[in-house]
Amino acid sequence: MSPDNAPVMLCAITGVTLTVIEPIGVEQRREVESATETFICRAEQLYKRRFERISVEFDLSGRAAGMFKVYGSKRWIRYNPWIFAKYYEENLSDTVPHEVAHYIVHEVYGRGRVRPHGEQWQDLMDCFGASGEVTFDLDLTGVPQRRQRTHSYRCACRTHDVSSTRHNRVLKGKGRYLCRYCDGQLVYCP
Repeated sequence: MSPDNAPVMLCAITGVTLTVIEPIGVEQRREVESATETFICRAEQLYKRRFERISVEFDLSGRAAGMFKVYGSKRWIRYNPWIFAKYYEENLSDTVPHEVAHYIVHEVYGRGRVRPHGEQWQDLMDCFGASGEVTFDLDLTGVPQRRQRTHSYRCACRTHDVSSTRHNRVLKGKGRYLCRYCDGQLVYCP
């Protein structure tokens, strides 16, 4: 559904009209999966080798339009169906080759051996005829956003809001954070 056809809601508290973006449907998901397959096939022609077909999921939320993910031996591509709905053509031409290029570079060069948006990735994006831009700065009004809770920490000079991710690292003893102003260690203030 395009943003022009998106449902409109009136917020009872503020009286502000909100446009709610609906995620892409089954037909557009198939088109995205087909475009993903097309770029994998192009890579096979370029590298003269076969690449395994990996799972394509439409479960990404937040500000990222796409993500190539590796966990152990499992690899998959995740797309954000709300951002695709708002900017379908842009994501089909930019995000799909971007994520496929991450997958192919991972398969050809291995994990941790090249920079994520390094020379190899840039070269492949060029071969795909796609923009080598790393991020986009588009209006995401109406796209559901993740909101991470923050936790109060103190140092010698001020109070800091620390994300739940960093807070959990501190609790598990796997992280320690310093103030960028006074260089003092941040201490949790429950």
